[in-house]
Amino acid sequence: MLIAAASGRALAASARRGGYAPLVADAFGDQDTLAVASAHRQVDLLDRPVDDEKLIGALEVLASGHDPIGIVCGTGFEDRADLLARIAAHWRLLGNAPETVARLKDPLAFAAICRVAGIPHPATSLTTPPDPSGWLVKRVGGAGGQHIRSAGNGHSAPQGAYYQRRIDGVPVSALMLVTDRDLMVLGFSAQWSSPTPRKPFRYGGAVHPAPLPDEMRQAMTTALERLVAAVPLVGLNSADFLVDGATFHLLEINPRPGATLDLFELDEGSLFALHVDACNGRLPARVPAFEHSAASAILYAWRGIAALPPVEWPDWVADRPVDGSRVKAGGPLCTVLARAASAAQARALVDARSAKLHAALDARLS
Repeated sequence: MLIAAASGRALAASARRGGYAPLVADAFGDQDTLAVASAHRQVDLLDRPVDDEKLIGALEVLASGHDPIGIVCGTGFEDRADLLARIAAHWRLLGNAPETVARLKDPLAFAAICRVAGIPHPATSLTTPPDPSGWLVKRVGGAGGQHIRSAGNGHSAPQGAYYQRRIDGVPVSALMLVTDRDLMVLGFSAQWSSPTPRKPFRYGGAVHPAPLPDEMRQAMTTALERLVAAVPLVGLNSADFLVDGATFHLLEINPRPGATLDLFELDEGSLFALHVDACNGRLPARVPAFEHSAASAILYAWRGIAALPPVEWPDWVADRPVDGSRVKAGGPLCTVLARAASAAQARALVDARSAKLHAALDARLS
């Protein structure tokens, strides 16, 4: 199975658990990615523009000598439906069609879908609001929150950006499996940011399950059912909401397996296998049971690292850079994981582990 993503580790590990041999193209080539991948090529899917020819060439090298049954694309293609179409011309795309991704990532088209489906969604504009205070500027197809900033700072929006009314609420994400007929919500996770002065909405981490009353879970699920009836989604997708008391707003759909795979990975079985099954029109008979709460957090580099020295990574660290890696200040260094009996305990544990790892690495790098 071919896998292409900004970071392919979680997809590759789940694919391996599901019985697939992962052939991975990603931007990092971390130790644990290389450990589970049958083959790997490093291609930068983070910077824009993406080098289409380099990616297609890397995938051709990976596929050479193998007979991949298809390709799963993760984060990195949200604003490149044309590249997805090129990939789909070579291999079977196990995921949403390029035209579906383009429709969902068109800010005005998505706002119209929500309006017709009766789903609360923040006001959206391609032009500068008369009073930009209370509005955000977002990059079309952006991911990870690093592209979001306040519109009330006097700066005009860059090309490829749009404006969205700022809404109060707690970030909550729904992970769902979809066929062309049915929807199964696997669960809800609460998210938090890891802000910097220049990137106040940078993604920090998530914990599952989100502390939501049953009525809110049902209302959000019903909204997603209406959306799926209007848009032909398939496979694993996630939906980002803001929840404020008894109200919610749907911010966006991430039309691919995303950042919360680690939280929902099955003790027995594989989310990747469920994704492939859903792309083939099959959902599990029931929602998988999750016996533990889980949290994950991104540990960002607090300073530039010219060459990472050898590190004895704890077993609760994922996305482990290879020795000698160069890490930019503010760039993702690794992912910290935790499991516990409750969401609150999992969040506290992942925070404590992140602080412990930060201190240990800071001392190691001094």
